[in-house]
Amino acid sequence: MKLFIDSADAALIKDLATTGLVDGVTTNPSLIAKSGRPIKEVIAEICAAVEGPISAEVAATDTATMLSEGRKLAAIADNVVVKLPLTMDGLRATAVFAGEGISTNVTLCFSAAQALLAAKAGATFVSPFVGRLDDHGADGLELLHEIRAIYDQYGYDTSILAASLRNVGHVTGAALAGADAATLPPETFSALVKHPLTDKGLDAFLKDWAATGQTI
Repeated sequence: MKLFIDSADAALIKDLATTGLVDGVTTNPSLIAKSGRPIKEVIAEICAAVEGPISAEVAATDTATMLSEGRKLAAIADNVVVKLPLTMDGLRATAVFAGEGISTNVTLCFSAAQALLAAKAGATFVSPFVGRLDDHGADGLELLHEIRAIYDQYGYDTSILAASLRNVGHVTGAALAGADAATLPPETFSALVKHPLTDKGLDAFLKDWAATGQTI
């Protein structure tokens, strides 16, 4: 499963990319607004830092303007993925972009039926929102299993990009569900490496090594 960073903080993304573990980045209008910088400038900087797919979202709600904005975003760099909302207008734009060879990420997916439509429209990625479903009493991870079963049943090429993942358990669940990728807030990404027994074991090893008086 590929790991994407859900952020528009270019400096932080550059730092995390040095781990060699960052496969892509997702952004959205809220994250861009939080950065306080022009969207084209932010996306270009992120695209230069990470070779994988970089999702940049349109702000329009009608198909014609989505197409106009999406083409401008796609022109920023070869690895830009145009992010579109899972609405009928968004799906129309997705189908057009599929015909033009422009990669897309259909976002705000909350049902398997919606994911089916995204795949039929030719989406490169579909982004089911796990955490937000959990907030409303549904099972966000179960949705990933449903989408995986449908895509495998019919041979759809659309990749499942698990989104709204808020903790390590969500990431593990997404991997077990067969998600192709997961996008994580930077703090969740960093938490993946943490375990108290790892820290305890390392402390013991270092203490024992220090007692030998040796150096390497």
